[in-house]
Amino acid sequence: MEIAEFQRLISERYEKRDRQRGVPLTFMWFVEEVGELATALASDDKTNKAEEFADCLAWLCTLANISDVDLEKACEKYTKNQVDGFK
Repeated sequence: MEIAEFQRLISERYEKRDRQRGVPLTFMWFVEEVGELATALASDDKTNKAEEFADCLAWLCTLANISDVDLEKACEKYTKNQVDGFK
């Protein structure tokens, strides 16, 4: 599945509710998922790690959708070698 396809899927399923929630509260949900990923990374549970990575990606897509950002296009800076140095 391409990034744009996944972002569209998240949009179709959740965007109306996500826009009503707004960026600040949606960002808080995203940060909570990142915290759950941090906990999962400290464990040996590969299934849980995969679930938390998926949750983080879904919430990132949600934030992008309600911020009108096309993630696939945004990632072009990496796919087209437009990153200078390290951050």
